[in-house]
Amino acid sequence: MSERRYLTIALTKGRLAHDTLELFERIGVNTAGAMDKKTRKLIFTNEELGLRFFLAKGPDVPTYVYYGAADIGIVGRDTIIEENKKLYEVLDLGYGKCRMCVCGPASARRFLEGGDQIRVATKYPNIAKDYFYRRKNQTVEIIKLNGSIELAPIVGLSEVIVDIVETGSTLRENGLEVLEEVLDLSARMVVNQVSMKMENERITDLITRLRNELAK
Repeated sequence: MSERRYLTIALTKGRLAHDTLELFERIGVNTAGAMDKKTRKLIFTNEELGLRFFLAKGPDVPTYVYYGAADIGIVGRDTIIEENKKLYEVLDLGYGKCRMCVCGPASARRFLEGGDQIRVATKYPNIAKDYFYRRKNQTVEIIKLNGSIELAPIVGLSEVIVDIVETGSTLRENGLEVLEEVLDLSARMVVNQVSMKMENERITDLITRLRNELAK
């Protein structure tokens, strides 16, 4: 089988990849190699079905798909919106559910209600700008961070943060709370626009099988 005939799928490392591989197993796709936690291989193939999987960091998945290095990507909705690449979002996989929220100490609520100019720390500057500028019409200074975002309001770097919230336990442990909800998030399937045309039959069949399995 020539390499061009592979349908290449980029998976977000971690829990999303694990859940996705389990889903593919349920529709009859053998992903045993990719499920091996001890392996250092970067690319895994299913020769029978002509599928190729590789693992990547979340923010890189839309890039691989946009440039055609992958036909399909599995990634969180937060990353899709933040990276803002021209891709087809074709399927909500329903797992990896969480929320993007504005968080901070309870005392920061007045800054949001009053529309004050404040500083906002976040890993997601594009999402934060869109929320505050377009939806709230509030002028803010966005501070891009990569580490523990909860630290920013505690040490006075920002009044609030925009971050992903699952259980909220980390917020509570640090005296913070959800002040406003921005987006509901979950894992999504995205497809390269050219691949959708060139491999439409195979990709549509895969989407249909996955959708049917998720509906059970």
